[in-house]
Amino acid sequence: MKHHPLSKRLGLFLGPILFITIQLLPFELISPQADTVIAIAIWMVLWWITEAVSISVTSLLPLLLFPLFKVMPIADVGANYGSPIVFLFFGGFVLALALEKVNLHKRIALTIIKITGTTPNKVILGFMLATAFMSMWISNTASTVVMLPIAMSVINLLIDDKDGFTKKDQNFALSVMLGIAFSANAGGIATVIGTPPNSVLIGLLENEYNIEISFVNWMIIGVPFSAALIAIIYFVLIKLFPNKGLVFDASKTVIEDELSQLGKINSKEKQVLWTFAVIVSLWVFRSIINSIFPQLGLTDTMISILGAIALFAIPHNLKKGDFILEWKDTHKLAWGILILFGGGLALAKGMSSSGIVDIVANTISNSDISVLVTASLLIILMLFMTELMSNVALTAVLAPVVAGIAIGLEIPILYLLIPVTMASSCAFMLPMATPPNAIVFASGFIKVHQMAKVGILLNCIAIALLILMFQFVIPLIF
Repeated sequence: MKHHPLSKRLGLFLGPILFITIQLLPFELISPQADTVIAIAIWMVLWWITEAVSISVTSLLPLLLFPLFKVMPIADVGANYGSPIVFLFFGGFVLALALEKVNLHKRIALTIIKITGTTPNKVILGFMLATAFMSMWISNTASTVVMLPIAMSVINLLIDDKDGFTKKDQNFALSVMLGIAFSANAGGIATVIGTPPNSVLIGLLENEYNIEISFVNWMIIGVPFSAALIAIIYFVLIKLFPNKGLVFDASKTVIEDELSQLGKINSKEKQVLWTFAVIVSLWVFRSIINSIFPQLGLTDTMISILGAIALFAIPHNLKKGDFILEWKDTHKLAWGILILFGGGLALAKGMSSSGIVDIVANTISNSDISVLVTASLLIILMLFMTELMSNVALTAVLAPVVAGIAIGLEIPILYLLIPVTMASSCAFMLPMATPPNAIVFASGFIKVHQMAKVGILLNCIAIALLILMFQFVIPLIF
């Protein structure tokens, strides 16, 4: 019989116990309302870290506790769970669902690998570029799951060849597996819908500060950062795990066999591809369209929902009643992540309305710490904490506090929030840090110390890149 981990059992009881303890303190920490929000935040963080219950269930706590303890009315709390950002991500999830249902994501991935070439290092690069591109549009978990069996079939060729599984072969296998996981993490940074922390940030900015970052504006900063990170990951992997002299032509055959199994691109794939192209084009040209037709008032969320509705409502074959997606397909949708967004936004609202963010801002403004040192410490804190807990949950808790710190430092909040949020997607050290890390670790080709060895180096490089971005790049763009 499987035992429930001790950390989960402890977390389950410790969360509510600490909440009650803070509520019963004979003195005030800040104010009755702020103390309640701090107690609820501690409860949520404990449950998020230990995963005593599902992180999505934890995200429902504000819906119950905020109205119960008079932090804010339930209608105001509930509004966070129906935020436009939640629906932007919902539309993104539906697009991803359609790509996966018609197998278009696999075709795109295989085509990218075929184009990059079939020498060992080019195969590694091909897998990384394909995974990163997919992670811009579908979940990094899904993109890793797609790439893993293709990578395994290439690696199996090396295991079965006449010289067995040599050191060079092992290095190649290790580079491919780590390349897939790390580029899945890095690729998601490039777009708003690529990884949930990006959307948590954009929701916070819209809800609390009336600051809007469009799909394109995010890509202007996200794509170059993501590309630089992927290039660095590639060079680090091929230097740390060299495979010089490794020759195998059969990888080309594997890729072509996989593509031939998919057959020619069919009409359903074409329909999804057209829908995808139209939605991405609308995101890219939204501001131009709005300047020509101001009465439209298009937002990224409206475009996302248009794409979702189109995939359910535009028939593929009207006579047969055949549509790309049916509602039953949404059982695969990550509904829990949408609730997690709502919980994060509700917690941020509670921290703001109870004065916690203002107190953080005032404390920082009265201190003598330099802006660069503060930014660097926050980036390091976020990056190493995300190795141990959900990056969405972590962003939900830390982003409002970081906003308060930026206000205290008298710098635009975007300058600090963007690099700190991006840091939450740079978890390269541990298998449990992100689902892609865990998936490739389960393949059996990677040991924990090997992932940690590369991961610590990449974490340090990512920190340096983010600090440079904070100092020089973001002020130019925003």
